[in-house]
Amino acid sequence: TPIPRTLFLALYGDLELSVLKEMPPGRQPVKTELAGEARAFEAVRQELLKGRQAYIVYPVIEEDGARGLKSVKEQFERLKGIFKTSRVDMLHGRMPSELKKKVMDDFVSGRSGVLVATQVIEVGIDVPNASVLVINNAEIYGLASLHQLRGRVGRGKHGGKCLLVTGQAVTEDGGLRLDALRSSSSGFELSEKDI
Repeated sequence: TPIPRTLFLALYGDLELSVLKEMPPGRQPVKTELAGEARAFEAVRQELLKGRQAYIVYPVIEEDGARGLKSVKEQFERLKGIFKTSRVDMLHGRMPSELKKKVMDDFVSGRSGVLVATQVIEVGIDVPNASVLVINNAEIYGLASLHQLRGRVGRGKHGGKCLLVTGQAVTEDGGLRLDALRSSSSGFELSEKDI
């Protein structure tokens, strides 16, 4: 995981270091690309037709008009109409714990095909059938978060796709983060770039 603090601890001897240089057996690399929303949603549709599942991530729970960010709550309603042939569920940090658990159980079991979420899905989720991830407003996330989110797909025998959808204005730093993510899957390399 490309977390600069962890890298610094390892470099300066305050942490023992174990290096895992290979992916788990059978795991394929995740293809990471910039995409417009229409192309990203078409990729989701194609994976759903193959019986696979998808994550669609938004940066905020509720609309934030000042920053122009799309929200999980508003987009969830729209996505239910776009992906009519699959069950679409929503997950975010303000939901009651019991409801979050039910939503995750339904996604893990395959009862739902699309999980519309905030970055609450960043860690601790292993769904081998999830093969595509769409990150909206990808330019605003930190490099460690982007790498962690990308790790949600490609965990099974199917390759994974990570599609980065950007907002209107991408800052120079945001563009550099997206370029770094597209050019490397090494947590070590990404951590160095993050520093």
